[in-house]
Amino acid sequence: MRIEFKLENEDATAQLAQRIAAALVDTSLQEQGICIYLEGDLGAGKTTFSRYLLQAMGHSGSVKSPTYTLVEPYEIGPRQVFHFDLYRLGDPLELEYMGIRDYFVGNNLCLIEWPNKGEGCLPSADVHINLSSLAMQYDQRVMECVALSEIGQQILKKVQG
Repeated sequence: MRIEFKLENEDATAQLAQRIAAALVDTSLQEQGICIYLEGDLGAGKTTFSRYLLQAMGHSGSVKSPTYTLVEPYEIGPRQVFHFDLYRLGDPLELEYMGIRDYFVGNNLCLIEWPNKGEGCLPSADVHINLSSLAMQYDQRVMECVALSEIGQQILKKVQG
């Protein structure tokens, strides 16, 4: 399943994040571990989307970009959420040294920016999101969401309505 959204402005990004968050906190998915890949050029809005998603899921504090720390943890309701930014990762094996496999257990939700940097050390995504800017439109984006598993299909069906 593949869905494409045209995001006219930052408010549209926040609204879509709310729809995806509603799908993620649905009781039928609470026991499932979920992995979401976020791709796009620098400045495409991956971290902004992640911030809105975490807030829509119920996080009330600040959401920092994990660019230098690689991962920021959040506890939201019954779920641990880990937001990764692998942009500065030098070698995928660095993920093995930090115990990457320990993050993908139970019902954890993992949001991974720049997943290509961790190729070979990351599990497959349930949903792959690609953000891109519209030509000549600084604040307008296109978000393409692709389900890559049964869980991903369930999420996108709930988002689609």
